[in-house]
Amino acid sequence: MGQRNQQKRAATKRRQQRQRRGSTPRSGAGASPGPYGSGSTGPNPFGIAADDRFETSAPSAEALAKVMFMAGQHQASGVKDAARTCAAELSAQYAPRHDRTLATAAGLALSRVITALWRSGWLPVDVWEVVRRRADQEVTGLLVDTIAADTAQHAPATVHQRWADQVTRLEATVWWPKNEPHLGPWARRHGVGTQHALFVTTTLLAQLMVLPKLAPILPPPGSASARVTAAGARVDQKVLARVRALLAKAESTQFPDEAEALSAKAQELMNRHAFERALLDADHDVQPAATALRLWLDSPYVEAKSHLVAAIAGANRCKSVFYPKLGFVALVGETMDLEITELLATSLLVQATHAMLAEGNHVTGAGTSRTRSFRRSFLVSYANRIGERLSEAGQRAHDPADDARLLPVLAARSQAVEDTFNEMFEHTIRKSVTVSNGAGWDAGRAAADRADLGVERQQIRGGGS
Repeated sequence: MGQRNQQKRAATKRRQQRQRRGSTPRSGAGASPGPYGSGSTGPNPFGIAADDRFETSAPSAEALAKVMFMAGQHQASGVKDAARTCAAELSAQYAPRHDRTLATAAGLALSRVITALWRSGWLPVDVWEVVRRRADQEVTGLLVDTIAADTAQHAPATVHQRWADQVTRLEATVWWPKNEPHLGPWARRHGVGTQHALFVTTTLLAQLMVLPKLAPILPPPGSASARVTAAGARVDQKVLARVRALLAKAESTQFPDEAEALSAKAQELMNRHAFERALLDADHDVQPAATALRLWLDSPYVEAKSHLVAAIAGANRCKSVFYPKLGFVALVGETMDLEITELLATSLLVQATHAMLAEGNHVTGAGTSRTRSFRRSFLVSYANRIGERLSEAGQRAHDPADDARLLPVLAARSQAVEDTFNEMFEHTIRKSVTVSNGAGWDAGRAAADRADLGVERQQIRGGGS
């Protein structure tokens, strides 16, 4: 009998302990910190204090989402294994009986954080670019599905075309049953259990929470005016196909002279089309306007590569800002000029890397490696000379007889770009660049200077072949 009483008292004690762990403290009652500490690292879309709890007996998705969000905050602030601990505790306490509620909570937390990012100026591809650099494929894949779920909530007419294009580029589609929370099908597809799925969710939350606010470029999904056409006309698809063919040849050839000649021809072709489009817009009283995009750069030598992007942007009437901590260049310009810049920058970055690697490794007489300083100097010099040559190609792209009509149009567009740039970026710092390897500088300039840029003029009217 005494043993049975001891068992009852032990069971009662365990029940009381669980209730104390699961109860929600009264406001101002001085409750102890939650299981992941008491700090907060950033904006909290749930509007809760870090020591809030949830009921263990009948968990709501809202309450569980708060816990996941809190764990993500602490993981982001450096609390080791906060995401893993949260996933283990939630799984042990609620799986498998409340798997559906856990999945609903995960979707709720991710939805609110991603919505906050859209309001902070981030675009779908931007979030994907930064997460894929910092996390594994599981986390990145979960992000893509989160973007798909968010986009599906809005009528297509309220999603900007450029935004929709980015979602399509990511292949973000709702592949899971619409009547089932996403996390369950995601776990089955990846062959993992609830605990691991929750860990990946909380890890993604931690990655998203630390992202800073950016200058807005596009209205977020759901905006009534989201389908308003972006500033300016886009490049004619026939012209774009010809340019891509030229750049593809430039990237595939083993001969630097041929690669640079092909790139120069592509630049001249695109510029001529842009100038003729500008005149056409002026004839129809189309007011100049500017927009922006972000071009992400891969390591290594990100800063040196940013100089190449800036040089290409300047040659195509765009302005640029480099974000070294995130690894992208923000570009501001007229829509067609931005398309030209993005296309050429993507190709010339490939070509510059090929030319740089072809120079091999460099060491001093004492055996000390100078490869890194050589390659950095190479890329900076390459960027400098490419900018000069692209500007020359741009000057040849229009007939001097058109100057009387073209120059006022370009001046108006330049002012629109300047105004948009100043509105988006109030505080920028102009930095000079220094190089420490003369051999790298000479090699880079030579690599960008070998091609004969003389190209026969071909009229392009209305995107002709």
